[in-house]
Amino acid sequence: MRTVDTKEIADKIYEMALKAGVTLTPSCLAALKDAESKESCAAAKFALGTLLENAALSQRENLPVCQDTGMAVVMLDIGQEVCLTGELLEVAVNDAVRRAYKDGYFRKSICDPITRENTGDNTPAAIHTHICAGDSISITYLPKGFGSENMSAMYMLKPAQGTEGIIDAIVSTVKKAGSRPCPPVYVGVGIGGSFDTCAYLAKKALTRDIGTHSDRADIADIERKALERINALDIGCQGFHGKTTALGVSCEWAYTHIAGLPVAVNIQCHCIRCQKATI
Repeated sequence: MRTVDTKEIADKIYEMALKAGVTLTPSCLAALKDAESKESCAAAKFALGTLLENAALSQRENLPVCQDTGMAVVMLDIGQEVCLTGELLEVAVNDAVRRAYKDGYFRKSICDPITRENTGDNTPAAIHTHICAGDSISITYLPKGFGSENMSAMYMLKPAQGTEGIIDAIVSTVKKAGSRPCPPVYVGVGIGGSFDTCAYLAKKALTRDIGTHSDRADIADIERKALERINALDIGCQGFHGKTTALGVSCEWAYTHIAGLPVAVNIQCHCIRCQKATI
C-alpha cells in the first residue's frame, strides 16, 4: 500500500493548469502545421498561420492561448493500492484550480446555472475519478472552453441505425456547428454505455493525441470515415472554407443495453490544451 497526500496531487494539478493555459498539445500543433502546409484556400491558410503564430506567442510570453481559459476538467485514475491522506480529494483539486487561475491571470468563467452568479475563482472543477490497478495516480487536465462545448450533442440512436447512424450523427453535429466552435475542431465521440457514461467517453476521447486511432478496427473505421466526411463539408479554418474542418475524430466505446445505441459528440476547438502526469 502506498500513501499519497492529496496536497501532492493538488500541487501537480496546479502546475498542469498553469502550463495548459498557455500551451497547445504537441499533436495539436503538429496537426495545425500539417493543415496549413496542405491548405490551398488563401483565407484558410492565413487563418491557420495566425493560429500557429498565436500559439507561439502565447507560450513565449506565458499568456493565455485563448481568452476562454475554460472549465477545468480533471480526470484521475487512482490505483487501488493507493491510500489517500490529507484534505478531501475534491477540496484539494479545487484548491489547485483556484490557485492556478489566480496566479495565471486566467479568466474565471464558472457560475451558477440559474442565477448566473460567478464563483469568482473558476471552481468547482469537473472531476472524474476511476479506480484502477496499481499504486500510482494518473492525472489528465483539460481546460474546456464553451464556444465548442456548446456545439456538442447527445443522441439516443436505434440499434438498427448502426455505424452509418453513428457517422451521420458525428457529421451532422459538426455541420450544424459551422464556424461557431472555432474550427478546425477536434471531435470526441462516445459510443455505447448509458446516457451519462456515453458523454464521459466523448470527453475522454478528446484527451487522446490527434492522429491516434481506436485499437478496434471497426471503430477506427468510423473515425476515418467521419473525418473524411467532415472535411468534405468545406467549412474550413474559422469558417473560411478549405480542406481542414476537423483535425481529427476520436471514439471511445463501452458496452450498452440491447435496446439502445447512445452516441455523444463532444466538440473541441482548435485550441487543445490537455496535460497529463503520473504520481
